[in-house]
Amino acid sequence: MTVIEAKVHRSSARNARMAFILTAVIVGVLSAVVAASYWHPIVALFVGALIGVPTAALVWLLVRVWPVIRLLWWWSLETLLAVVLLTAWVQLANHTPTVVTLLVVALVVGVPAATPTVRRRVIAWAWCLIVRHRLRVCFAQFIIANQSGSLPLILWAKPTPVGERVWVYLRPGLSAKDLETRLDKIAVTCHASTVLIERASENNAAYLRFDIKRREVLNAQVNSPLVDAIDRNAPVSASPLTVPTALDLPDVDAPTITLPTQGKPAKKPPATTANGSKPAASSASSLPDDDTSDWI
Repeated sequence: MTVIEAKVHRSSARNARMAFILTAVIVGVLSAVVAASYWHPIVALFVGALIGVPTAALVWLLVRVWPVIRLLWWWSLETLLAVVLLTAWVQLANHTPTVVTLLVVALVVGVPAATPTVRRRVIAWAWCLIVRHRLRVCFAQFIIANQSGSLPLILWAKPTPVGERVWVYLRPGLSAKDLETRLDKIAVTCHASTVLIERASENNAAYLRFDIKRREVLNAQVNSPLVDAIDRNAPVSASPLTVPTALDLPDVDAPTITLPTQGKPAKKPPATTANGSKPAASSASSLPDDDTSDWI
């Protein structure tokens, strides 16, 4: 079984070599410049080399074993849990009889399994451990990584009412949009219903939050405390209540509003014709009619 891929191995070797050279040159030159203020320049060069080379070797070692450190980080919680359980078992077996040892183990395992609240909590945290490894499988199998083959760093996971929430730090070569096109495959790999991705930081686009949903809590039945507030011994009337469904307007006494008149009634506006023009003046006038015979 391949623990570290060949591409990752070659990339770490190349990065370690470059880190060794840069660290040796920079630290050596700076140390020689500082030492030249106290000793001869030739002695300062030897002092710079003595300081720069060991420092560069330490940096080379850290960069070279980084894939192993990352692998240990992926299994850190499981390793720590296994060490704690194994140490507790050895100490218990060495200081107690076999019957007592089995009884304690039965209580430690049986009580959480028999208590629904504790059992659900343990299962939720177990799914957090599983989901971290399932996401790593997604990144390694079908999500495009960078040319060096370094995978995103899966930081932490915690249970939520609908599933799990995982924080991931992306490496160069990936973005949130690249992952959004593969959410259905991620959900299948994580044995979940749906997966959502959001940015966990406004200032850093590489820091993402995965919300893995595997159940629906809005469909669950909730016991309402209002049921206990109802008096079941209260008498119930024989006739059902009459609920008004409409309003009978003739039965409503509408108030009559009388507008007071002030002075003379207002004059009516002059009538207009259909096209809006005022009609011609009436033939009846207060002036005497002209005799048309005077004009003939």
